[in-house]
Amino acid sequence: QVQLAESGGGLVQPGGSLRLSCAASGDIFSIKAMHWHRQVPGKQREVVATLGSDDTATYADFVKGRFTISRDQVKNMLYLQMNTVEPEDTAVYYCYAEPRYAGFGWWGQGTQVTVSS
Repeated sequence: QVQLAESGGGLVQPGGSLRLSCAASGDIFSIKAMHWHRQVPGKQREVVATLGSDDTATYADFVKGRFTISRDQVKNMLYLQMNTVEPEDTAVYYCYAEPRYAGFGWWGQGTQVTVSS
């Protein structure tokens, strides 16, 4: 089992920055890759960024050049640096751990990000 806990959400003005954190604990070696997803009420959850075990990062087109995914393996932390945020970035952001073997993976509880002036 893996436990994930996000933090760092809040209210930020358009054009501002915010850094989300995700603390992972438990059976870390069961994790193949880490993802950030987001969800707006009434819409499907969507992938924002992915970080593979080889540190290869991929991004959704709508955040490319603005967001950066990274991790600290010593601290078992995953980060999402959000720059030049837009009102459309308002959502609940979730950390997701993709399992190395068969299974559904693990989700954090989410952290709310609101972009508004």
